[in-house]
Amino acid sequence: MLCCYKFTVIFRCGALVVLAMVVSTGVYASRFDHSHSLWSELLQTYVVDQGDFSQVKYQALKQSGTAPLVEYLQSLSAVHASQFALWTQSQQLAFLINAYNAFTVKLILDHYPVESIKDIGGFFRSPWKIQFFALLGDKTHLDYIEHELIRGRFKEPRIHFAVVCASIGCPKLQARAYTAERMEAMLESATQTFLRDDSRNRYDAQRNTLHLSKIFKWYAEDFVATSGSVERFVAPYISDDPKMRQQIQSRQVDVEYLDYDWALNNADI
Repeated sequence: MLCCYKFTVIFRCGALVVLAMVVSTGVYASRFDHSHSLWSELLQTYVVDQGDFSQVKYQALKQSGTAPLVEYLQSLSAVHASQFALWTQSQQLAFLINAYNAFTVKLILDHYPVESIKDIGGFFRSPWKIQFFALLGDKTHLDYIEHELIRGRFKEPRIHFAVVCASIGCPKLQARAYTAERMEAMLESATQTFLRDDSRNRYDAQRNTLHLSKIFKWYAEDFVATSGSVERFVAPYISDDPKMRQQIQSRQVDVEYLDYDWALNNADI
C-alpha cells in the first residue's frame, strides 16, 4: 500500500507539473498582440496609399524617431518557437508577413538614404541575406522568413502580393497590418490590386499577349502548384471580362515578363 501511495503522489505531482507547464505556456502565448496594433499605427502614419501602389515616408519616419518600430520588432523577436507553434496557421502567417515587411522597413531606415534596396549589402552580399535581427530564437535574415518560414510552410501563392521588398515593382505595402481575422480578405485584395495595375500586369488583346510582373517568372512553381499554370492563377484576378479570362486560362496566349523596377518605394522624393 505504501508503494502504491507514493506512486500515486508522484504521478499526481507529475500531472500537476505538466498542467502548470501547459497553463503557463498558454498564458505566455496569449501575451502577443495578434492585432499587430503598433505596426498598424506606423503603417497608417507613414504609408501613402496611391491606390494600385503605395509609398513609404522613410525620411519622416527616421526623423520622428524609430522607437515605436523598434518596440514592435522587439515584440516579434521575443516570440519563442514553442509559443509560435501554439498559434493557428492564420496567426502564424500574419506574424510572418508583418515581420518580413517591418524588418524590411528597418533595413531601409538603417541605410537611408538609398535609392534601392539592392544598394544595401554590397556586390557579394544580398540585402536579403544580411542577418540583422532575431526571429523564433535564431539570428536570421529576410530570405529565411520568405523562403523557409512562409513558402516552406504555407502553400499559399498569394503571399507574393503581401510581402513587400520596398521597391516600386513590388506589390503595395498595405496601410494596415495583416491579421488572422482579415487574412483571406487581405490576401484576395492584395492579389487583385496588384494584377489590376496595368503598369505591372496587363493583357493586350490585340496582340494576344499577357504582360506580367517577373514575380510570376521567379515564383512560377508556387502558382503552378495550386492552379496548374501561371495563366490559370492570373485569369480570375486580372479582368472581370469572362471571355478574356477564358482566353487566358486556356493558355492560348503569349506571355512576356516586364522589367522589374527596383527603385525605392519612397514618398519623400
